[in-house]
Amino acid sequence: MRLYNSLTKRTETFEPKREGIIDIYVCGPTVYNYIHIGNARPVVFFDVVRRFFEHMGYTVNFVSNFTDVDDKIVTKALEDETDEMTIANRFIEAFYRDVERLGSTTKYLAPRVTEHMSAIIDYIDRLVRSGYAYERNGNVYFRVSEIPDYGMLSGRRVEELMEGARVSVEAEKENPLDFTLWKRVEEGVTYPSPWGEGRPGWHTECVAMIEEIFGGHIDIHGGGTGLMFPHHENEIAQHRAVHGHPIANYWMHNGLLNIDQQKMSKSEGRVILVKDLDYDYMGFRLFTLNTHYRAPIDYSDETLTNHVNDWQKIKRTYAQTFYRLDLAEKLDRNGSFDSRLNRIYHNFIEAMEQDFNTPNAITELHNLTKYANQKLREKDTFPQMRAAVELFDTFFRVLGLDPRVRRLTQNDRALYHAWTEARQHKEYERADAIREKLQERGII
Repeated sequence: MRLYNSLTKRTETFEPKREGIIDIYVCGPTVYNYIHIGNARPVVFFDVVRRFFEHMGYTVNFVSNFTDVDDKIVTKALEDETDEMTIANRFIEAFYRDVERLGSTTKYLAPRVTEHMSAIIDYIDRLVRSGYAYERNGNVYFRVSEIPDYGMLSGRRVEELMEGARVSVEAEKENPLDFTLWKRVEEGVTYPSPWGEGRPGWHTECVAMIEEIFGGHIDIHGGGTGLMFPHHENEIAQHRAVHGHPIANYWMHNGLLNIDQQKMSKSEGRVILVKDLDYDYMGFRLFTLNTHYRAPIDYSDETLTNHVNDWQKIKRTYAQTFYRLDLAEKLDRNGSFDSRLNRIYHNFIEAMEQDFNTPNAITELHNLTKYANQKLREKDTFPQMRAAVELFDTFFRVLGLDPRVRRLTQNDRALYHAWTEARQHKEYERADAIREKLQERGII
């Protein structure tokens, strides 16, 4: 297994900390609004990462958090004349609905910042007591100057960052690059701390939860490229200050999903919410996975429609193969893998093992579709068709694609036999009418 490590800028052989077990943390949403399709990309991709590792026999401890205390949540609560917890709960529930629409699992640990507030405050206190942070008027800042190679993840040099720093914004800082760990606030929910009432800074939340949940060291830390700086950079700085070793052995970052080659912007109206996506969600999932995760994706209705159509073709071939076997009562028999199917499976696994090359993996899904179509046209190929269905199921399980094809009901079987009987008796009008119904159900 080879992974591109965003920290070292190299593709490396993946070696987990513990044999057979992988610890993964992916930064989750700040829950003040519905997620858009750009937010959906890491939801889809890292779900596939988890699925593939599990397919390869690993136990995966997957964690993705909710930031449920934040200035944006406070603002939304004031706008809606309600409290922050109500806003957070509303959009956490909406997030789970969207995750399920996208075909991603919701069976993972999803800690909320408010559940780990004491751990976050303790983490900040240790940074203050060790001299890596300092308090000014109820605000606590991290001393960036104490980290010699600050900027190592994003590739940004401290000198370059200093040139663009806004010194006058927070004059109480020792250094304009120092970032906030705790801030004194007068509006919205607050928490007691050694420095007075306030709320934590965003950059400490994830690192403190990783420490409390995983003990401070994980295999893979993931998120979008937009988080590399400053969020992940600041996580690395704090963790090194507290523990003196890396927080993660591998960093994985997915590229942006843009609209018309421009970053999505809610203020400019250039955004598509997942809940408003008027397309087959499995087609959208195929669309996101058909570009390598580290590369940006440019969204257009035309491009998405093409992938939705591709998915319909794959799903139709799978359904026809599945139903052909079901009608012949051969679904429960073992399939027979020939050399061509073995090659398709080998190529699929090889693609996924090479830094999760999902585009190449999807190529093998198309090759499998061609294989199944060929077997549908041939006679006496039930063992090969059964093997094709087994391989489809494997690919769907790894990629998180659900064709929503289930075994035929008694009514479905009766309809199919009625169609066969009508054809045999040359009752063509009746046969055509029944055929339309069977086609609507995807049976033929």
